[in-house]
Amino acid sequence: MNPGRPELSPFPTETVERPVMLQWWKRLTFLHWRYDPALVARLLPEGLEVDVFDGSAWVGLTPFVAEVRPPLAPAMLALRFPETNVRTYVRAPDGSTGVWFFSLDAARKVAVLGARALYHLPYKLAAMSVECVPGGVHYVSSRREPGDDASADIWIEPDEALTPVESHDLDHFLTARWRLYTLLPRGLGYAQVEHPPWPLARARVRRIEQNLVTAAGLPPPQGPPLVHYSHGVEVKVGRPRLL
Repeated sequence: MNPGRPELSPFPTETVERPVMLQWWKRLTFLHWRYDPALVARLLPEGLEVDVFDGSAWVGLTPFVAEVRPPLAPAMLALRFPETNVRTYVRAPDGSTGVWFFSLDAARKVAVLGARALYHLPYKLAAMSVECVPGGVHYVSSRREPGDDASADIWIEPDEALTPVESHDLDHFLTARWRLYTLLPRGLGYAQVEHPPWPLARARVRRIEQNLVTAAGLPPPQGPPLVHYSHGVEVKVGRPRLL
């Protein structure tokens, strides 16, 4: 355990009483690499600081399948599409912690335009697929925006599920995040997120070819990633608010 980080927990820190949208994040893989905090800090907006664990910043590449709908819409009307984000973990001026997204690729134009308009997040339209293959999951992504050749081809093999006893603070640090931060027109803002604890499993990488991380302005990752896999969670996302 890490006594210096008592807030690390698989459970949400706040409830989202009036969600703007309901989401299901399915067949999700977390791939993480250590980075020098100074390399990550230079890409953050004023007011956010790198949240470090064991002296390192961590950069994540996270492909999955999203299902999204407004709270009162029937489930049959949910939009379903692959998504991949490049992210890091930050601390805000009020002491809260959460996710800063360098990029988010999605395969539905309406989702891209909606997230840009409502949350001011850096979504990009991409051609994407997520397929269950023998022994694993295969993610493919290629941006469709002019002049942008960022892409990914990732094949992972999930292992046995982690039990609560086997989960460590680093697992929670990298996966259990309850705020996303964004730059709203009037300044730095956030949205609260709520979902059950992640059902996590370790996983192995069979293939990883990607330039999404370098497209975000970071040096290429060094060494193999730390990998987690989850079959998914149901998520409530709150409205954007100013810090």
